[in-house]
Amino acid sequence: MLSLRARLFCFLLRNRHLLRLQLKRETMDWNTYEAVLRFRRNVEGGARFSRRLPEGIEVSPVTIDEIPVEWILPSRAEKDKVMMYFHGGGYVSGTCQSHRMHVVKFVKNSKIGALLFEYRLAPEHPFPAALDDSLTVYRWLLAQGICSSRIIFIGDSAGGGLCLATLLALRDLGIPLPAAATVFSPVTDYTCTGESYRTNAKRCLAPEGTGPAFAKHYGGTNDLRLPYISPLFGDLKGLPPMLIYVGGDETLLDDAVQFAEKAEKAGVNVTLRIGEGLFHCYPVCASLFPEARQAMEEICAFIKTHMGA
Repeated sequence: MLSLRARLFCFLLRNRHLLRLQLKRETMDWNTYEAVLRFRRNVEGGARFSRRLPEGIEVSPVTIDEIPVEWILPSRAEKDKVMMYFHGGGYVSGTCQSHRMHVVKFVKNSKIGALLFEYRLAPEHPFPAALDDSLTVYRWLLAQGICSSRIIFIGDSAGGGLCLATLLALRDLGIPLPAAATVFSPVTDYTCTGESYRTNAKRCLAPEGTGPAFAKHYGGTNDLRLPYISPLFGDLKGLPPMLIYVGGDETLLDDAVQFAEKAEKAGVNVTLRIGEGLFHCYPVCASLFPEARQAMEEICAFIKTHMGA
Protein backbone atom coordinates (compact mmCIF):
# COMPACT_ATOMS: atom_id res chain seq x y z
CA MET A 1 0.00 0.00 0.00
CA LEU A 2 1.23 3.47 -0.85
CA SER A 3 2.33 5.74 1.95
CA LEU A 4 0.13 8.69 2.88
CA ARG A 5 2.69 11.12 1.48
CA ALA A 6 2.82 9.24 -1.82
CA ARG A 7 -0.98 9.19 -2.11
CA LEU A 8 -1.15 12.91 -1.39
CA PHE A 9 1.58 13.70 -3.92
CA CYS A 10 -0.11 11.59 -6.61
CA PHE A 11 -3.43 13.33 -5.91
CA LEU A 12 -1.84 16.76 -6.34
CA LEU A 13 -0.13 15.78 -9.58
CA ARG A 14 -3.26 14.25 -11.09
CA ASN A 15 -5.33 17.30 -10.18
CA ARG A 16 -2.78 20.02 -10.86
CA HIS A 17 -5.15 21.58 -13.39
CA LEU A 18 -7.45 22.44 -10.49
CA LEU A 19 -4.66 24.44 -8.90
CA ARG A 20 -4.68 26.52 -12.07
CA LEU A 21 -8.43 26.96 -11.68
CA GLN A 22 -9.16 24.71 -14.66
CA LEU A 23 -11.93 22.10 -14.42
CA LYS A 24 -10.35 19.80 -17.02
CA ARG A 25 -6.86 18.90 -18.15
CA GLU A 26 -5.57 21.01 -20.98
CA THR A 27 -5.81 19.36 -24.40
CA MET A 28 -3.51 20.06 -27.31
CA ASP A 29 -2.65 18.65 -30.71
CA TRP A 30 0.81 17.30 -29.87
CA ASN A 31 1.53 16.64 -33.53
CA THR A 32 2.04 20.36 -34.12
CA TYR A 33 5.34 22.18 -33.86
CA GLU A 34 3.63 24.86 -31.77
CA ALA A 35 2.81 22.24 -29.14
CA VAL A 36 6.42 21.10 -29.05
CA LEU A 37 7.67 24.65 -28.52
CA ARG A 38 5.14 25.22 -25.75
CA PHE A 39 6.14 21.95 -24.10
CA ARG A 40 9.79 23.02 -24.16
CA ARG A 41 8.97 26.38 -22.60
CA ASN A 42 7.01 24.69 -19.82
CA VAL A 43 9.82 22.23 -19.10
CA GLU A 44 12.47 24.94 -18.95
CA GLY A 45 10.19 27.25 -16.97
CA GLY A 46 9.71 24.65 -14.27
CA ALA A 47 13.46 24.12 -14.00
CA ARG A 48 14.09 27.78 -13.21
CA PHE A 49 12.67 27.30 -9.71
CA SER A 50 15.39 24.81 -8.70
CA ARG A 51 18.72 26.29 -9.74
CA ARG A 52 20.49 26.39 -6.37
CA LEU A 53 22.98 23.57 -6.04
CA PRO A 54 23.34 21.79 -2.71
CA GLU A 55 26.56 22.27 -0.81
CA GLY A 56 29.37 20.01 -1.98
CA ILE A 57 28.28 19.76 -5.63
CA GLU A 58 30.16 21.43 -8.48
CA VAL A 59 29.02 21.95 -12.08
CA SER A 60 31.47 22.50 -14.93
CA PRO A 61 30.25 23.13 -18.51
CA VAL A 62 32.05 21.44 -21.41
CA THR A 63 31.46 21.29 -25.16
CA ILE A 64 32.03 18.06 -27.08
CA ASP A 65 31.82 18.48 -30.86
CA GLU A 66 29.25 21.27 -30.39
CA ILE A 67 27.26 19.17 -27.88
CA PRO A 68 26.62 21.07 -24.61
CA VAL A 69 27.72 18.97 -21.64
CA GLU A 70 27.99 19.42 -17.88
CA TRP A 71 30.19 17.63 -15.39
CA ILE A 72 28.24 17.37 -12.12
CA LEU A 73 30.66 16.31 -9.43
CA PRO A 74 31.01 15.98 -5.68
CA SER A 75 33.55 18.55 -4.52
CA ARG A 76 37.15 17.57 -5.38
CA ALA A 77 36.01 14.31 -6.95
CA GLU A 78 38.13 12.64 -9.59
CA LYS A 79 36.74 11.98 -13.06
CA ASP A 80 37.90 8.37 -13.09
CA LYS A 81 34.38 6.98 -12.86
CA VAL A 82 31.19 8.54 -14.14
CA MET A 83 27.45 8.22 -14.60
CA MET A 84 26.55 9.20 -18.18
CA TYR A 85 23.06 10.67 -17.92
CA PHE A 86 20.53 10.58 -20.79
CA HIS A 87 17.79 13.14 -20.10
CA GLY A 88 14.14 12.59 -20.95
CA GLY A 89 11.61 14.77 -22.71
CA GLY A 90 10.09 12.68 -25.47
CA TYR A 91 13.12 13.34 -27.70
CA VAL A 92 11.61 16.80 -28.33
CA SER A 93 12.64 18.65 -25.15
CA GLY A 94 15.19 18.66 -22.35
CA THR A 95 18.44 20.43 -21.57
CA CYS A 96 21.13 20.36 -18.93
CA GLN A 97 19.19 23.02 -17.06
CA SER A 98 15.93 21.07 -17.06
CA HIS A 99 17.54 17.89 -15.69
CA ARG A 100 20.48 19.19 -13.66
CA MET A 101 18.74 18.92 -10.29
CA HIS A 102 17.57 15.38 -11.04
CA VAL A 103 21.14 14.34 -11.77
CA VAL A 104 22.40 16.14 -8.67
CA LYS A 105 20.32 13.77 -6.51
CA PHE A 106 22.10 10.71 -7.91
CA VAL A 107 25.50 12.37 -7.59
CA LYS A 108 24.85 13.45 -4.01
CA ASN A 109 23.56 10.05 -2.90
CA SER A 110 26.14 7.91 -4.72
CA LYS A 111 29.15 10.25 -4.29
CA ILE A 112 29.97 9.54 -7.96
CA GLY A 113 30.18 12.23 -10.63
CA ALA A 114 27.92 12.47 -13.65
CA LEU A 115 28.16 13.72 -17.21
CA LEU A 116 24.87 15.24 -18.40
CA PHE A 117 24.62 16.10 -22.10
CA GLU A 118 22.18 17.75 -24.50
CA TYR A 119 21.53 15.64 -27.58
CA ARG A 120 19.87 17.26 -30.59
CA LEU A 121 16.09 17.34 -30.41
CA ALA A 122 13.29 16.41 -32.79
CA PRO A 123 11.48 17.45 -34.88
CA GLU A 124 14.32 19.71 -36.06
CA HIS A 125 16.76 16.82 -35.68
CA PRO A 126 14.94 13.47 -35.97
CA PHE A 127 16.50 10.01 -35.59
CA PRO A 128 19.41 9.24 -35.66
CA ALA A 129 20.67 12.62 -34.38
CA ALA A 130 20.16 11.84 -30.68
CA LEU A 131 21.80 8.42 -31.03
CA ASP A 132 24.75 9.88 -32.93
CA ASP A 133 25.29 12.48 -30.20
CA SER A 134 25.14 9.83 -27.49
CA LEU A 135 27.79 7.76 -29.25
CA THR A 136 29.96 10.86 -29.67
CA VAL A 137 29.82 11.64 -25.95
CA TYR A 138 30.57 8.05 -24.93
CA ARG A 139 33.52 7.84 -27.31
CA TRP A 140 34.80 11.11 -25.83
CA LEU A 141 34.65 9.64 -22.32
CA LEU A 142 36.68 6.64 -23.46
CA ALA A 143 39.16 8.97 -25.16
CA GLN A 144 39.65 10.77 -21.82
CA GLY A 145 41.07 7.53 -20.46
CA ILE A 146 37.97 6.52 -18.48
CA CYS A 147 37.61 2.75 -18.64
CA SER A 148 34.25 1.44 -19.84
CA SER A 149 34.01 -0.61 -16.63
CA ARG A 150 33.98 2.69 -14.71
CA ILE A 151 31.03 4.13 -16.64
CA ILE A 152 27.35 3.55 -15.90
CA PHE A 153 24.46 4.71 -18.08
CA ILE A 154 21.41 6.35 -16.50
CA GLY A 155 18.36 7.55 -18.39
CA ASP A 156 14.80 8.67 -17.75
CA SER A 157 11.80 8.34 -20.08
CA ALA A 158 12.89 8.93 -23.69
CA GLY A 159 16.41 9.25 -22.30
CA GLY A 160 15.99 5.75 -20.91
CA GLY A 161 15.06 4.52 -24.38
CA LEU A 162 18.04 6.37 -25.87
CA CYS A 163 20.27 4.82 -23.22
CA LEU A 164 19.12 1.31 -24.21
CA ALA A 165 19.42 2.09 -27.93
CA THR A 166 22.95 3.35 -27.35
CA LEU A 167 23.85 0.08 -25.65
CA LEU A 168 22.61 -1.84 -28.69
CA ALA A 169 24.57 0.42 -31.05
CA LEU A 170 27.78 0.14 -29.01
CA ARG A 171 27.51 -3.63 -28.94
CA ASP A 172 26.88 -3.78 -32.68
CA LEU A 173 29.86 -1.48 -33.34
CA GLY A 174 32.16 -3.59 -31.16
CA ILE A 175 32.79 -0.73 -28.71
CA PRO A 176 33.28 -1.74 -25.05
CA LEU A 177 30.03 -1.48 -23.12
CA PRO A 178 29.61 0.39 -19.82
CA ALA A 179 29.53 -1.56 -16.57
CA ALA A 180 25.76 -1.34 -16.14
CA ALA A 181 22.66 0.73 -16.85
CA THR A 182 19.69 1.93 -14.86
CA VAL A 183 16.63 3.48 -16.50
CA PHE A 184 13.35 4.92 -15.25
CA SER A 185 10.13 4.66 -17.27
CA PRO A 186 12.07 3.98 -20.48
CA VAL A 187 10.52 4.38 -23.94
CA THR A 188 11.28 1.02 -25.54
CA ASP A 189 8.44 0.71 -28.08
CA TYR A 190 7.64 3.82 -30.10
CA THR A 191 4.95 1.97 -32.01
CA CYS A 192 3.04 2.60 -28.76
CA THR A 193 1.28 -0.76 -28.94
CA GLY A 194 1.66 -1.80 -25.29
CA GLU A 195 -1.65 -2.58 -23.60
CA SER A 196 -0.87 -0.06 -20.86
CA TYR A 197 -1.29 2.76 -23.39
CA ARG A 198 -5.00 1.88 -23.17
CA THR A 199 -5.43 0.58 -19.62
CA ASN A 200 -3.46 3.40 -17.96
CA ALA A 201 -4.59 6.22 -20.26
CA LYS A 202 -6.81 7.84 -17.61
CA ARG A 203 -4.40 7.34 -14.72
CA CYS A 204 -1.20 8.45 -16.46
CA LEU A 205 0.06 11.97 -15.79
CA ALA A 206 1.28 12.44 -19.36
CA PRO A 207 -1.09 14.45 -21.57
CA GLU A 208 -3.13 12.22 -23.85
CA GLY A 209 -1.59 11.67 -27.27
CA THR A 210 1.99 12.63 -26.41
CA GLY A 211 3.48 9.16 -26.97
CA PRO A 212 2.42 8.61 -30.60
CA ALA A 213 3.02 12.27 -31.46
CA PHE A 214 6.55 12.33 -30.03
CA ALA A 215 7.27 9.02 -31.76
CA LYS A 216 6.31 10.62 -35.06
CA HIS A 217 8.45 13.70 -34.38
CA TYR A 218 11.48 11.59 -33.49
CA GLY A 219 11.11 8.73 -35.92
CA GLY A 220 10.46 10.90 -38.94
CA THR A 221 10.17 8.73 -42.03
CA ASN A 222 11.90 5.76 -40.39
CA ASP A 223 10.28 2.49 -39.36
CA LEU A 224 9.44 2.88 -35.66
CA ARG A 225 10.26 -0.80 -35.13
CA LEU A 226 13.97 -0.15 -35.75
CA PRO A 227 15.79 -1.32 -32.61
CA TYR A 228 17.75 1.94 -32.39
CA ILE A 229 14.40 3.76 -32.13
CA SER A 230 12.46 1.09 -30.22
CA PRO A 231 14.97 -1.11 -28.35
CA LEU A 232 12.25 -3.64 -27.52
CA PHE A 233 12.52 -4.96 -31.09
CA GLY A 234 16.28 -5.52 -30.90
CA ASP A 235 18.43 -8.53 -30.08
CA LEU A 236 19.23 -7.93 -26.42
CA LYS A 237 21.98 -10.50 -25.99
CA GLY A 238 25.23 -9.32 -24.46
CA LEU A 239 23.89 -6.21 -22.70
CA PRO A 240 25.26 -5.28 -19.26
CA PRO A 241 23.37 -5.60 -15.95
CA MET A 242 20.28 -3.40 -15.73
CA LEU A 243 17.97 -1.96 -13.10
CA ILE A 244 14.63 -0.71 -14.45
CA TYR A 245 12.02 1.33 -12.62
CA VAL A 246 8.51 2.13 -13.87
CA GLY A 247 5.31 3.47 -12.37
CA GLY A 248 2.36 1.11 -12.22
CA ASP A 249 -0.05 3.83 -13.36
CA GLU A 250 1.76 5.10 -16.46
CA THR A 251 1.22 4.32 -20.11
CA LEU A 252 4.87 3.26 -20.44
CA LEU A 253 4.40 0.38 -18.00
CA ASP A 254 4.40 -2.28 -20.73
CA ASP A 255 7.45 -0.72 -22.39
CA ALA A 256 9.44 -1.51 -19.25
CA VAL A 257 7.82 -4.87 -18.45
CA GLN A 258 8.16 -6.30 -21.96
CA PHE A 259 11.73 -5.08 -22.34
CA ALA A 260 12.74 -6.60 -18.99
CA GLU A 261 11.12 -9.91 -19.89
CA LYS A 262 12.85 -10.05 -23.26
CA ALA A 263 16.20 -9.04 -21.75
CA GLU A 264 15.96 -11.78 -19.12
CA LYS A 265 15.22 -14.37 -21.81
CA ALA A 266 18.31 -13.10 -23.67
CA GLY A 267 20.47 -13.80 -20.62
CA VAL A 268 20.78 -10.23 -19.37
CA ASN A 269 21.03 -9.69 -15.61
CA VAL A 270 17.99 -7.43 -15.29
CA THR A 271 15.94 -6.30 -12.30
CA LEU A 272 12.53 -4.69 -12.76
CA ARG A 273 10.83 -2.60 -10.08
CA ILE A 274 7.19 -1.58 -10.58
CA GLY A 275 5.94 1.20 -8.32
CA GLU A 276 2.31 0.17 -7.92
CA GLY A 277 0.05 3.21 -7.97
CA LEU A 278 2.96 5.47 -8.90
CA PHE A 279 3.79 7.62 -11.86
CA HIS A 280 6.33 8.35 -14.59
CA CYS A 281 9.97 8.55 -13.38
CA TYR A 282 8.96 8.59 -9.72
CA PRO A 283 12.47 7.80 -8.34
CA VAL A 284 13.59 11.39 -9.05
CA CYS A 285 11.11 12.53 -6.36
CA ALA A 286 13.25 10.92 -3.67
CA SER A 287 12.92 13.73 -1.14
CA LEU A 288 9.12 13.84 -1.31
CA PHE A 289 7.82 10.41 -0.26
CA PRO A 290 9.20 7.11 1.09
CA GLU A 291 8.71 4.94 -2.02
CA ALA A 292 10.79 7.31 -4.14
CA ARG A 293 13.44 7.56 -1.42
CA GLN A 294 13.70 3.77 -1.26
CA ALA A 295 14.08 3.65 -5.05
CA MET A 296 16.86 6.24 -4.94
CA GLU A 297 18.70 4.24 -2.27
CA GLU A 298 18.51 1.04 -4.33
CA ILE A 299 19.59 2.82 -7.51
CA CYS A 300 22.61 4.40 -5.85
CA ALA A 301 23.56 1.05 -4.25
CA PHE A 302 23.32 -0.52 -7.71
CA ILE A 303 25.54 2.20 -9.15
CA LYS A 304 28.18 1.85 -6.45
CA THR A 305 28.16 -1.94 -6.69
CA HIS A 306 28.81 -1.95 -10.43
CA MET A 307 31.39 0.83 -10.13
CA GLY A 308 33.27 -1.20 -7.56
CA ALA A 309 32.89 1.69 -5.13
